[in-house]
Amino acid sequence: MTLPFELYVATRYLLAKRRQAFISVISAVSALGVTVGVMALIIALALMTGMQQEIRDRIVGAAAHVYVQKLLGGGFVDREAELARLAAVPGVVAAAPATRGYGMATAHGVDAFVTLKGVDPVLEAQVTEVAESILLGSFTALSEPREGVLGGVVIGDDLSRSLRASVGDTISVLTVQGATLSPWGPVPRWWRLEVVGVFSLGLREYDASYGFVTLDVAGRLFNKDRADMIELRVEDVDDAPAVASAVTETLGAEYFARDWGQLNQALFSALWLEKMAIGITIGLIMMVAALNIVASLVLLVMEKSRDIAILKTMGASSRSVRIIFVLQGGIIGAVGTAVGAACGVGLSWAADRYQWIRLPEMVYDGVASVPFRVEPGNFLLVVLGSLAVCLLATLYPSRQASRLDPAEALRYE
Repeated sequence: MTLPFELYVATRYLLAKRRQAFISVISAVSALGVTVGVMALIIALALMTGMQQEIRDRIVGAAAHVYVQKLLGGGFVDREAELARLAAVPGVVAAAPATRGYGMATAHGVDAFVTLKGVDPVLEAQVTEVAESILLGSFTALSEPREGVLGGVVIGDDLSRSLRASVGDTISVLTVQGATLSPWGPVPRWWRLEVVGVFSLGLREYDASYGFVTLDVAGRLFNKDRADMIELRVEDVDDAPAVASAVTETLGAEYFARDWGQLNQALFSALWLEKMAIGITIGLIMMVAALNIVASLVLLVMEKSRDIAILKTMGASSRSVRIIFVLQGGIIGAVGTAVGAACGVGLSWAADRYQWIRLPEMVYDGVASVPFRVEPGNFLLVVLGSLAVCLLATLYPSRQASRLDPAEALRYE
């Protein structure tokens, strides 16, 4: 197959031999710079994307997608009717009532602050993944009656180890709201709860300080006769913001809804900024590679000025000369980008598959290593960005080559 004239000349210049071999070396170094830049950027973005997705999956699994509170009336009075109304909002697949409060838990002489969440065990299992994260005992055992104690409690794995309490043990909980009145004022009261389950959601925030009880038990602990909020699970987690807005628009301004992204906005904003900072920093490597392309093409124009003049005298147009040098830069960029993209994807897969970067157990429960995820969008952005930078680097040298005057170039030849 016969190559186009411009492409044939461009490849010949790139594969220069003998006394022009120095130009080929510079071209190879330029391609290597592009390779390293693309590879490093893909790996860095894969690392940050993997961490973001891992944290997001664990947060979404531990918490509901949307939380709804009622600003008027002191909460949800008619619980069943409110659940039916919220479940009818487009996109909602499950709804569950919940109450939350704080207290002090003690067992075997060890104290720990605890966040207690009152739930309906059956409905809660449809909204969060707590029931699927039980290590010991049973989540549905919360509904079973207990003698000698206020009720059952399911606690996190880390909290269980801190209190040295497992299934069958009893812990005491002190809450301010559950204080009893006396002639001397409110007197805090200790409530005894039996541990009926231990869960592990993989997030230390939950595993080290959370406990689940029934709504009736939470009502006694926190002196509440109605649910504080109703949790919603949506069909697509990415639609949670739209569903939260639809709750207010459909049911009225007295319903205040927030999605999981709003509640964790600070965390994900920090991760996004870190991802952008890493991307920009490593992206500078590609800028250095682009400067190498400029340097190699400028040297090539100087070296090949006689050849360019001869081509012009033989009828080659300025446009053809310009295309020759654009193609040279494009070939360098394409080869470097292709090799770098392949290496980046391959190393990211290997790092994720063979767990090259290990994590201490105390960072994330159940996450043994840093996950790497190559998103198609990020991959395409890096590849197209690299090619665009390489092509932009050819503009000045190709313009200078196309403006070369044959008479001046051949005057002293």
